[in-house]
Amino acid sequence: MKATLERREVKQISPYGRNDSAGEHEALGASAGATTGAERWAAVCTTTGTAVWAGIAVLARIGVARLGAIELLFLFAPLVIVPLGLELGRALGGGGRFHELARRLQPVGAALAGVAMVLPPGRAAGLVAVGWLLVCVLVALDGAGKLLLALSQDAGEGAFDYRSGQVRATWSTRATRIAMGVAGVDLAVGGAWLVASRLGMRPMGIQEPIGLLTAVHFHFAGFATAMIGAAMLRFAERRGGHSWLPVLVLMVAGLPFVVAAGFVISPALKVAAAILFSVSVAGLAIWLRGFGRTVDDAIAQILLQVAAGAVFAGMMLSAIYAVADYLGSDVLTIPQMARTHGILNAVGFCLPGLLGWLVESGNQRPTKEEWRETVH
Repeated sequence: MKATLERREVKQISPYGRNDSAGEHEALGASAGATTGAERWAAVCTTTGTAVWAGIAVLARIGVARLGAIELLFLFAPLVIVPLGLELGRALGGGGRFHELARRLQPVGAALAGVAMVLPPGRAAGLVAVGWLLVCVLVALDGAGKLLLALSQDAGEGAFDYRSGQVRATWSTRATRIAMGVAGVDLAVGGAWLVASRLGMRPMGIQEPIGLLTAVHFHFAGFATAMIGAAMLRFAERRGGHSWLPVLVLMVAGLPFVVAAGFVISPALKVAAAILFSVSVAGLAIWLRGFGRTVDDAIAQILLQVAAGAVFAGMMLSAIYAVADYLGSDVLTIPQMARTHGILNAVGFCLPGLLGWLVESGNQRPTKEEWRETVH
């Protein structure tokens, strides 16, 4: 009898610790199966952003818009990748006030980022780029909340502790929140580097195009990759968990900061961090390929396995470039890396990776009847 009551108590705990009638109604509404307003907003923003980016790319190709491969690579983030990442964060259980405000302002911020990229470097371009930075800061504030929650003793979701009568977050749950929190911080850092690049600043003596490439780095290798890692952790936890996967995801989430620091501190640190990051992401690709074979949705299976193959190839190029750069060889130049590694990472990995987990997360939502059984 006591065990039965304890099981019922565990069932009554809603996701992320909500156990009130409002949380129940919200959960029921979100799991109804029909496309919600939030999902429609994300679909419209991403579709429109893709069309706009494709138009800009065509204009750049015919010489109307004076944008190079690196500029186009960056614009793919605010127009396409970030709205997908924000929607995935909402599907994984995010969606606080800062997160929702960032989602609503994302199209405006992305448009301002595009204008800033067209303008010549200077005060006007930098001020316009601040519009995108504000969106990134909102996401970072939401991410800071997730980091604080992950560090708290009672994080509100995970295994039930019978001695204390509370729900204790598992190691995988904490790692998921940390990855999502770090992803938000990545965006703020990337947005700050965009502003510095468009102002024509040279922070710590870093010259262009390294400044803009740093913004690209934190949007794709930082934000998007961390969000994909968080989705992998959530999927693994539903399937029983994998003890080493949280360590790998946290390495992937944290190493972009070490790589960026290497540009300032030491060439040796830069090459070591770049190689370790490449190896870590390659390891993540192996996990992603395995998960891609076991997800329920056939489209998600294809998307995730494409993402795994692309990022594995992209990280091999990254490791080769890091070693060649350290040795002073120009076997791979920055423009060549933008056209190969950059495209593989942005279009081959981040885009299908985020889309794949979004499709799969939609299939994981319980029905109204299942929610009622779980809550009651």
